[in-house]
Amino acid sequence: MALNDILALPAVFPALRVGSKKQALQELSAKAAALLNRDEREIFETLNSRERLGSTGVGNGIAIPHGKLAKMDKLFGLFARLDKPIDFEALDGEPVDLVFLLLAPEAAGADHLKALARVARLLRDPEAAKKLRTSHDAAAIYAILNGTTASNAA
Repeated sequence: MALNDILALPAVFPALRVGSKKQALQELSAKAAALLNRDEREIFETLNSRERLGSTGVGNGIAIPHGKLAKMDKLFGLFARLDKPIDFEALDGEPVDLVFLLLAPEAAGADHLKALARVARLLRDPEAAKKLRTSHDAAAIYAILNGTTASNAA
């Protein structure tokens, strides 16, 4: 599964300013709600419920908050590079600066898990993570996430 199936260029934020995990989830929820024409509170509550089960901060400065929503017809991704790393209660205790939000239909099942695995594999790749951390342009970040060059992403 290519990430361009779930991630569009307008859902890439190269320098999101947040000061806490809660604020990050609120900002991500607001941006996802605007792009999906959904209720911001519903998205935030879904993400927050998942975080209560255990942090989605997977280590190495990466978090993959995710959840399932009713009445969604396909997987949705949103990527944010934080302007400053924040405490996300990550498994390794390190602050997070790369966040990939994944929302799935309630009945997504295996597709949701495949997308999570694909995102985790990509973000855990040291070279990809380094490029994401040094890119300040949404189109360049989008290209990195989709394994293309910025000129191919346009």
